[in-house]
Amino acid sequence: MTTNIDFKYGSGKVAIPLPDGNFTELMPKKVSPIQDLEQELNQVLDGPIGTKPFNEIFCQGDKVVIIASDVTRVVRLNLFLPHIVDRLNRLGIPDENIIVIIALGTHRHQTDEERKQIVGEEMYNRLEVIDHDCDGAVTYMGKTKFGTEVEINRLVAERKTILTGSIVHHLMAGFGGGRKSIVPGVASRKTVRQNHNHALDPENERSNPLIGVGVTAGNPINEDMVECTRLVNPDFLINAVMDPDGNIAKIFCGHWLSAWEQGCKWADETFGVTLAEDADLVITSCGGFPKDISLYQGTKTMFNANLAVKPGGTILMLAECREGAGADSFFGWSKPLIAGNLDSALRSNFTIAGYIFYAAVEVAKRAKVILYSSIDPESVKPMGITATNSLTEAMELAEISRHDQKTVIIPYGGNTIPKLVE
Repeated sequence: MTTNIDFKYGSGKVAIPLPDGNFTELMPKKVSPIQDLEQELNQVLDGPIGTKPFNEIFCQGDKVVIIASDVTRVVRLNLFLPHIVDRLNRLGIPDENIIVIIALGTHRHQTDEERKQIVGEEMYNRLEVIDHDCDGAVTYMGKTKFGTEVEINRLVAERKTILTGSIVHHLMAGFGGGRKSIVPGVASRKTVRQNHNHALDPENERSNPLIGVGVTAGNPINEDMVECTRLVNPDFLINAVMDPDGNIAKIFCGHWLSAWEQGCKWADETFGVTLAEDADLVITSCGGFPKDISLYQGTKTMFNANLAVKPGGTILMLAECREGAGADSFFGWSKPLIAGNLDSALRSNFTIAGYIFYAAVEVAKRAKVILYSSIDPESVKPMGITATNSLTEAMELAEISRHDQKTVIIPYGGNTIPKLVE
């Protein structure tokens, strides 16, 4: 007997028949979106974590910069930014004293429509909203013990600063949000590269074993980011945690480090799921559109699935990838991969897209990765990934009907963090 299991795929669903009693389903805890956002926000602004209330930090005549995430991050800033600006106005800080900087790091600049989407039309029309330029005007703040020379957007160095963003598990930094608004968010290209180079093992051709999803302690990327941000010492943090549908489930406010750390703990307890033993086969979906809009976005699901599969096992990933690779430079890294110098190429010209590509290749070496997708199968072949546009072929390749293999299914792979019980 079999049971049909539905997985989201693009804007629809696909069904996969699995032998009864032969699979384990991993799901994050159910969370409800905040119903009264203004009430919740007022509560956490008046009773923040690790610092004075919002109204005691900002005062009449202050010049303020609000750091916002770019359009690729789901933050829903447009929902709560008006409340923050209203508070600042009532404290005697007019709109002309407030600048919103989009924390692009080294990413491309946003369009006018994207900036409007990030902050909302009303705020876009009222406030100055600008992109950070990693090659633009920066202020030197000092050097970390890791050797990173900290150069930060000049406006951030000169004004009172509010960090906004979302707390989500992150492959390199452990978690997003918090200090990432500063580095890479509003840092110079040199600072970003010096920090991100810690993603690679200094002694071997591989990822640094000290980094990983949900790993902060001893993680040199995270600890260096924290040191960088301590030199800047932002005045306040407002970070959201999103549910799998992209709604705000929780807001953490206060000190840029302690409030963020509490948010990371909550996110880990909410989206982390314990697993007694790793699996022979993991079947996972990104959770449908837009989470599977591209392979670049979908790799997050692959990395999470990798935490649940045993070495030499199989990952069957369902990701439509209607926009193909996603990042323009993503498949460009196939050239040094084929030439056999991917590691040295990435070390000499580190980019996020390059590292995501590098890490995906590592997963495909550790496990057999089968991708059911609309993507061209030849485009991922150099990575060691077997792709197909046929669901039937994907299921055959994964041998899903076998009764002698332990199978784990992860319907929302982008929001589920398997945690193997030691």
